[in-house]
Amino acid sequence: MKILILNGPNLNLTGKRETKLYGTLSFDDYIKELRKRFPDLELDYHQTNVEGELINKMQEAGLTYNSIILNAGAYTHTSVAIGDTIRGIEIPVVEVHISNIFSREDFRHTSYISPYCIGSISGFGLDSYRLAIESLKTK
Repeated sequence: MKILILNGPNLNLTGKRETKLYGTLSFDDYIKELRKRFPDLELDYHQTNVEGELINKMQEAGLTYNSIILNAGAYTHTSVAIGDTIRGIEIPVVEVHISNIFSREDFRHTSYISPYCIGSISGFGLDSYRLAIESLKTK
């Protein structure tokens, strides 16, 4: 099984920014842990701060991956285009968030991508990604 983990804006700063909210482990270090934990899976990782690049990567992934784990960051709450992209590709997408978006500012309670994802996981720190992988393994 080939899974693309795709992170959006500011997630390149995981481990450095707002550590009380996001923790102190960088995503680059965390992906190494995931690959060790799931040696039978091909886990690829890409991060971008640019909305159009997220869309391009999802469209490409729809042709070569079995599924996507997407943390669209703040684009979750603003991007109709990312929602449209998820709706337009054939592979399953799991929405993840490190923090519990429902315990944060009101505008973060709305997701423009959730309706097109097979599920949404938030609030479990970086472990949200592991939970997403576990859910995809059972599909």
